Amino acid sequence: MTKLTLSRRSFLATGTAIGALSLVGLTPAELQAAGETTLRLRLDGDNKILDPGYMIGGTEIEAQKQCLPFLAQYKRDGDSFTWEPTYFVTKLELRDPTHIDFELADGLVWSGGNGPLMASDVKFSYERMKGTDWGGYFDALDHVEVTGDRTGTLVLNKPFAPFFMVTLCHGPGAILCEKAVGAAGGKFTTQFPAVCGPYVYDQVPGQSATFSTNPEWTGPKPGYDKVLLRVISETKAAELAFEAGELDCTELSTDTMARYKAAMPAGAAITTAGQLQYMWMGMNTEHPKLQDIKVRQAIQHAVDVDSIIAAAYSNVPAKSFGVVCPGLIGHRTATKSYSYDPEKARALLAEAGVSGLSLSIRSLNTQEPMLAAQIIQANLAAVGITLNVIPLDSGPFWEMGTESAGDTWKDLELWTMRFAGTPDPYEATQWFVSSQVGIWNWERWKNAEYDSLYEQGIAESDEAKRTEIYLRMQDIMEETGAYVWICHEPEAYVHPENIAINAAPSGELDYRHFSHT
Repeated sequence: MTKLTLSRRSFLATGTAIGALSLVGLTPAELQAAGETTLRLRLDGDNKILDPGYMIGGTEIEAQKQCLPFLAQYKRDGDSFTWEPTYFVTKLELRDPTHIDFELADGLVWSGGNGPLMASDVKFSYERMKGTDWGGYFDALDHVEVTGDRTGTLVLNKPFAPFFMVTLCHGPGAILCEKAVGAAGGKFTTQFPAVCGPYVYDQVPGQSATFSTNPEWTGPKPGYDKVLLRVISETKAAELAFEAGELDCTELSTDTMARYKAAMPAGAAITTAGQLQYMWMGMNTEHPKLQDIKVRQAIQHAVDVDSIIAAAYSNVPAKSFGVVCPGLIGHRTATKSYSYDPEKARALLAEAGVSGLSLSIRSLNTQEPMLAAQIIQANLAAVGITLNVIPLDSGPFWEMGTESAGDTWKDLELWTMRFAGTPDPYEATQWFVSSQVGIWNWERWKNAEYDSLYEQGIAESDEAKRTEIYLRMQDIMEETGAYVWICHEPEAYVHPENIAINAAPSGELDYRHFSHT
């Protein structure tokens, strides 16, 4: 194993250091010897809205996991993911397809004298979510029945197989204190009205967030007495901070991950949380230049995906064959209707009577998507298609296919796209139903079979049957000719070998489950 070196002095001189702090620079063992175990992590920006109904997501979900109760949590099962009850409950079971019974653990209390954790808090929290920005996660919930101080039933309005993984384990599944939220006016932003978890939370805007041991917590003791997160907006700066010994864990960019695999820092390890990102190249099936499916199929055959993964992603991500990511039921391991075949691409263009075709591809103006677009540009040139690459900043990019944002969707031809989701195939497939045309289905195709299978998939509890449903749905997507699957980017973290990290498959860290030796 080759060691990467970077002096502490050279890192601090860059001006991107975490900042002056008496404990910064100490190893976990030194911190423990000093009388307090402190975990040092990165925050990519301030947590602006901690309220699960109105949050942005990401690190705000991480904060909720440390301070609020959840009924269920993610559990890794080899390369796959499932769910398990949290220590907040002594019972959580699906009684029948529309009833989930729960019993809360005894002796758990809200901070600030707000009383014990009650089943009525679950009812308040989940029924409240239905009217919030994240209400879509609770569309399947009809109501919550309270059957005792600590017992109740989640009543669904229809069978919804992803409810545990997509709703209960994820950030929207956080439980709030009804009394405290009411006293706060019904919403909150940067401070929890009350906590019931291993940590209390505080932040200094623009600088840091701190999780300290909750003195009223009676559940399992977390692995660290304190979790200190310093705001470091750039991933590269955070990687330098880790190499300099300033952080105990940070997310890796794909090029650094490739570098570490070739030359791992001494004593370091990499943990991949999941691969729930899916990247593809999309085509607007309604655009006059792309209405002929043979033209779209020609483009599918013309793109060398292996070259994209090698050049733009340093061969780090898994090659994609659909929107369902590795580790999930319904994940495809091969394409069915196309492969890289320039000769086939030229033949299809000839069959369509198309020559001298000129198109444009739009991409986020960041490294990997732009490199991918440039490789696609070269691939299409090899079969006689001129491709203009249009780089876009985040704002206009995420609006370009949405009808409500203007008329750009009418001129949209090709684009590179990256979505991410939760660990259930329902999440990835929902964006391509007919009703999403003009919203997130920028490829603008409609298929009655796909729509029907989508409804079947969320109602079916048999895993084998669900697998077949989602495999067929991706076959349908591919058969439109509107997709070239590219890759599934991993959410990977580097950390010392003596620290075991815990991360959701979508990448959010769960500090309360970190441990060290």
